[in-house]
Amino acid sequence: MGRGRQKAKHTKVARELKYFSPNTDYNALERELTSSQHDDYSDEASKWAEYADDDDTYLAGDEQREQRA
Repeated sequence: MGRGRQKAKHTKVARELKYFSPNTDYNALERELTSSQHDDYSDEASKWAEYADDDDTYLAGDEQREQRA
């Protein structure tokens, strides 16, 4: 496909995406945002707590200096 046809196709797709407005289910969005799934992250973090190391070996030089100060 030539560059002109390719550009025209991309322009058409971009225009369709720009003006496409799907119906939003705000009730489903609210349920998703207020669900208790975000509480599971603390459980996930506690699983790996034993592997956490207080050593600053992996910090960059500036970050190490800031913590020491």
